[in-house]
Amino acid sequence: MRIISGKYKSKRLQAPKNLPVRPTTDMAKEALFNIINNLYYFSDINVLDLFAGTGNISYEFASRGTAQITAIDAHFGCIKFINNTAKELNFDISTFKSDVFKFLEKSTGTYDIIFADPPYDFEVDKFERIATLVFENKLLSENGILIIEHSKHTDLTKHKRLSYQKKYGGNMFSFFENEVLEINN
Repeated sequence: MRIISGKYKSKRLQAPKNLPVRPTTDMAKEALFNIINNLYYFSDINVLDLFAGTGNISYEFASRGTAQITAIDAHFGCIKFINNTAKELNFDISTFKSDVFKFLEKSTGTYDIIFADPPYDFEVDKFERIATLVFENKLLSENGILIIEHSKHTDLTKHKRLSYQKKYGGNMFSFFENEVLEINN
């Protein structure tokens, strides 16, 4: 895995092979960050990275100047790797070893971007539950966005807060917002 842009552009990171992860591909990550770059100033936002895994997404935000990043993962090895890498690169990433659903149920924070990369084999209702918990608990700022990465075979179009989707190879990013504008023809 590598950091695409920012202070550590092109830096390669090697995660331990025993971590239960599937990092976002460079192609998909670059496309995602091009979208985000057109919506936000990286230095002005705070980010919640759910199912953080290797920290791939958190490092990309940090390299681009985001100072407030929280990474959540249930696996101790993932949290340890993120902490070690953040220390090595002098990134201020707060980590919590927690079940994502329990964290979302108890969190009182507000975030500009919430990124979730759950296991692709989740049932659709688990993907939808992530979005539902984010909105029920008001975890997004007014102009915030929830981005869920999933397989192109997972259909999240029925969730009322889905705004749009982007597909990159076998990856899909679904974007959810507080208010989805309905366009009448």
